[in-house]
Amino acid sequence: MNNNRTVSDTKRSFYTIHTRPINSIYRRVVEELMVEMHLLWANVDFQYDPIYALGVVTAFDRFMLGYAPEADRLSIFNALCKSLEDNPDRYKHDAHRLESLADRLSGAELLSWIARSTSFEDTGDLQASLEAIASNTQFKYSRLFAIGLFSLLEKADPEMVKNQETRNDAIAKVSAALHLPEDKVSKDLDLYRSNLEKMAQARIVLQDVIQAERKKREKRDTKVTASPTAESSDTSN
Repeated sequence: MNNNRTVSDTKRSFYTIHTRPINSIYRRVVEELMVEMHLLWANVDFQYDPIYALGVVTAFDRFMLGYAPEADRLSIFNALCKSLEDNPDRYKHDAHRLESLADRLSGAELLSWIARSTSFEDTGDLQASLEAIASNTQFKYSRLFAIGLFSLLEKADPEMVKNQETRNDAIAKVSAALHLPEDKVSKDLDLYRSNLEKMAQARIVLQDVIQAERKKREKRDTKVTASPTAESSDTSN
């Protein structure tokens, strides 16, 4: 991305690419994610990597869950990446590769892979990326990178991340392996999980409002349909 671009430039580009309105509770999610990605790309120490890509895809999918119409959700994601002058297919491809890897590994195997103690023939480039991150003293850590790591752990062993003790132990191990700030990773992931719960509650409220509005509309339509009949009956009498 052109580092001279401002957040306003990115937002303007986004709404030029995705021209349909965004449903209320989701608009804030999209714009916060857009600003977060913009500020990372504008940082001289930031470098794109597959775990970050997985974090972006996961955060978007989780927070945009239930968005309708589905076609708009795809359009919004594409516009999000393109507004940063990036390719959405690159994010999806890298995220899918990592998810596929985590799907076939146990939690312990994944932790060993992240620590570069175990390697696989088809993941040489991914492991090279891990090595580059661990050896880069100027690595730009981000919340989205932490979400990518969490998504990997969750894919490989859902029970491991549900239990606080095993989750904290896993976070400590990946933080040590990649030289990440463990406290920051833990806090970011706690906030992420908390925000997911809040978003789930907001979706329930939104659905209740939509259903209530639908019932009101149906009631009005029923009255409108019934009125001519009533008038006709009164006239015949």
